Amino acid sequence: MDRSEVEQRVVKVTCKVLGVDPEMVEPESHFVFDLGAESTQSIELVAAFEEEFGIEMDEDAALAVDTVGGAVDFIGALVE
Repeated sequence: MDRSEVEQRVVKVTCKVLGVDPEMVEPESHFVFDLGAESTQSIELVAAFEEEFGIEMDEDAALAVDTVGGAVDFIGALVE
């Protein structure tokens, strides 16, 4: 799976879980400060990414990822 496909799917999941418009989601967007994620939504994001990509993520490591681009890199490394 190439990076652009991972990025598109991360944006889709982020928009669904956080209820934001795709135009607001950039690689440098911070989940909490830019997109308004609360702690419970951060956990929901991890679960939604796992479901979307059919992967298992270390929850502590996943919750340490704070930007959309970071999530793309993190998930991209797991789906290779």
